[in-house]
Amino acid sequence: MNLSDALEIASATDPGMVRSHNEDSIASDVSKGLVVLADGMGGYNAGEVASGMATTVITTELQHLIEETPPYTVIESTGKTMAENILRDQIAKANTSIYQASQSQPQYSGMGTTLVVALFYDNKLAVAHIGDSRLYRQRGDAFKQVTKDHSLLQEQIDAGILTPEQAKLSANKNLVTRALGIDPAVEPEIHEYDAVPGDIYLLCSDGLCDMVSDEDISMALQTLGANLKLCAHQLVQMANDNGGRDNVSVILVRVKQEFTARRGFVSKLAGWFK
Repeated sequence: MNLSDALEIASATDPGMVRSHNEDSIASDVSKGLVVLADGMGGYNAGEVASGMATTVITTELQHLIEETPPYTVIESTGKTMAENILRDQIAKANTSIYQASQSQPQYSGMGTTLVVALFYDNKLAVAHIGDSRLYRQRGDAFKQVTKDHSLLQEQIDAGILTPEQAKLSANKNLVTRALGIDPAVEPEIHEYDAVPGDIYLLCSDGLCDMVSDEDISMALQTLGANLKLCAHQLVQMANDNGGRDNVSVILVRVKQEFTARRGFVSKLAGWFK
């Protein structure tokens, strides 16, 4: 199913005001309803190698798999959708690729990356993430952080050691507890949500959310959301205006209309008349 009529995607990425090069990587395919963002970490250039490998492997593999097996298909043995299954499998493949490269090439030793992936299908989206890159949703006036960071800071908040307000001032913002490519295996967190027309989804690296408040991000989405490209660049500019201490990347996805999957005979019949 081609989702180009149902979704609109815009993105922007920038090294920021301090870093000499950009270790973030972003990719999207509006026809497949696929968006991927990764924030690399490691020695000189290794972070951008890790994030680039993550987005390339996952995007390339998923583009083929989505054609072969509809994401809405439910696997009888697990009760889970094919969307979750293929996300998990391709993230594992990307993890292996990055890990093996870091083990075999000394200049890439210890490299890894955060990851957030969204796959839209059948009026839903499946979201997989590792680390502290995030997905937010703007629905009307309501702005919500959908993903929950895999970070030391989030663990301290969950344990009641820090309040969310105290966490904003912490020096431990960049300490992630889970990353792609660091260990032989990693477990992504995957959830599925309903998507409705008018929703705007924001995928971002921590270079945005560390520098710009949720309130200001939401205001930008509400006031500039009609022009997604302008909005994406404005969010990056806001991060840079506030200091731009890290690379900053954003992907915006607007749901323009419902995208119910065509099933069975109806789908085949539509295919005959293409």
